[in-house]
Amino acid sequence: MIEKDPSVNVLGDVLKPCSLDPLTGYFRDGACNTCTHDTGSHTVCVVLTEEFLAYSKYVGNDLSTPRPEFGFGGLKAGDQWCLCAARFLQAHDEGCAPKVRLASTHQSALDIVPHAVLVHHALDAH
Repeated sequence: MIEKDPSVNVLGDVLKPCSLDPLTGYFRDGACNTCTHDTGSHTVCVVLTEEFLAYSKYVGNDLSTPRPEFGFGGLKAGDQWCLCAARFLQAHDEGCAPKVRLASTHQSALDIVPHAVLVHHALDAH
């Protein structure tokens, strides 16, 4: 059994769910939980935009095209998703990062993304 890291968000509170529809998270439990096996650190809860989806596809991670063979229906603008922390930081550096739900972003994201960057893109209270 894979052990999850403690479910604490970047605000120091209990991690809130990110999305149940579409179902997201490394564990596909709706939250941006993580563990040592989650090498991509799927810990940043974002609200996707057309701009970010196009950027992600351009850099080789097509999140918008359905992949039924993997049970993946494809994502669209407005969907919430547990994004890899490094991809989020890369998108921030390129000027196309999506908005962040801090209450649903796992504290492990701070190992990769500076707190100020997350706050800059935050939709919720900080």
